[in-house]
Amino acid sequence: MKAKKLVISGLVLVGLTSVLIGCGKKEKPKNGEVEIEFFSQKKEMQAPLDTIIKDFEKENPKIKVKFTNVPDAGTVLKTRIASNDIPDVINVFPQNADFQEWAKADIFEDLTGKDYLNRLKAGAAEAYAINDKIYSVPLTSNAWGFYYNDTKFKEFGLTPPKDWTEFEKLVSTIKEKGKDPFALSLTQADAWTLNGYHQLAWATVTGGFKAANDALVRSPKDGIKTNKAAFKKVTHELDLLHGNGQKNANGATYDDAIAAFSKENALILPNGTWALPAIKNQKPKFDIKMFAYPGQNEGDDLTVGAADLALSISKTSEQKEAAEKFVDYMTTKQAMQKYYDVDGSPTSVIDVDTKGKFPETEGVTQYVFTEHQIIWLQKDWKSEEDFHSLTVEYVNDPNPKELANNLNAFFNVMKK
Repeated sequence: MKAKKLVISGLVLVGLTSVLIGCGKKEKPKNGEVEIEFFSQKKEMQAPLDTIIKDFEKENPKIKVKFTNVPDAGTVLKTRIASNDIPDVINVFPQNADFQEWAKADIFEDLTGKDYLNRLKAGAAEAYAINDKIYSVPLTSNAWGFYYNDTKFKEFGLTPPKDWTEFEKLVSTIKEKGKDPFALSLTQADAWTLNGYHQLAWATVTGGFKAANDALVRSPKDGIKTNKAAFKKVTHELDLLHGNGQKNANGATYDDAIAAFSKENALILPNGTWALPAIKNQKPKFDIKMFAYPGQNEGDDLTVGAADLALSISKTSEQKEAAEKFVDYMTTKQAMQKYYDVDGSPTSVIDVDTKGKFPETEGVTQYVFTEHQIIWLQKDWKSEEDFHSLTVEYVNDPNPKELANNLNAFFNVMKK
């Protein structure tokens, strides 16, 4: 998952609307067949999804699936929904503000109580409920943590930290061994890479998702202050990154950080499970593993993430029965085993065999869909990009007063 800042003028959106307005129109049924459109935002997973769709069509010969997988899918989807050209089945990101607005606006079918939800891990769908109603079926989740060079750790006699104090000692020991602790990308363009670090600092210090957002977005205006205990602890944890990155980290991109870690220029890479393929493409000569964000005390470690492949059904679909059958099929082991074996993201589908697969990320993925995973804090925000920026600004030049001012400016507009 690569979060990018996207700015599009109204003129361009109008142009997109005129081009896309009819994109999702169905062909007339032939010989009793019906067609549904499945709109995906997972372009990198086109091949396994193609296979899954073909398998579904074999089992349901009267249903044809039009698979839409376009560049800038998020922008295209917003345009299509705005023009009431809504695909039958949509791969949504239910933690995002736009999804929540659409659900409240009655864009999606209410899926509460559907039998196929019983194939998911307890609470997986309920985590994204809107007014106690379920509008999406979350099938996989991403997660954030720390990749580490397990081979070098063993050589140095190092182990993943169990709490924050151990983490600080680990970083200090790595430096004593003559190595840079972190592979970082501290440019504004790739500031999103530390989103998980900053969010988890607040969550572990305050006590979880709700407590973190109580301190950030639900506090009074200008309520984030440098003299508060939680703020002091969070900045202390952010300080661990300052000066502990690879050479020229403040000018490094996402790809540079991946390369620095893969070439053993630094032993720890803060990033999400989505980065594993990019790391493997570098053909590192060491064993890769992950650990979660350490808490204040042992046993309080957390990861942060959210639904990556989640499906919603259009309220206005003319083929709801067929759309339901497709979503039902996607919750089966038959479908999701094929997806998981390629993607490796933790899945909520209970019957999928995950044992021994993708061992590199097990240190973090073991916590997904448990109390040790929080949803991205921006689920309760109206935006997130500026949060990325102020995080990197602080890591490059730690200034608590400026960070407090920036956080207040960011969150004040979301407060009443």
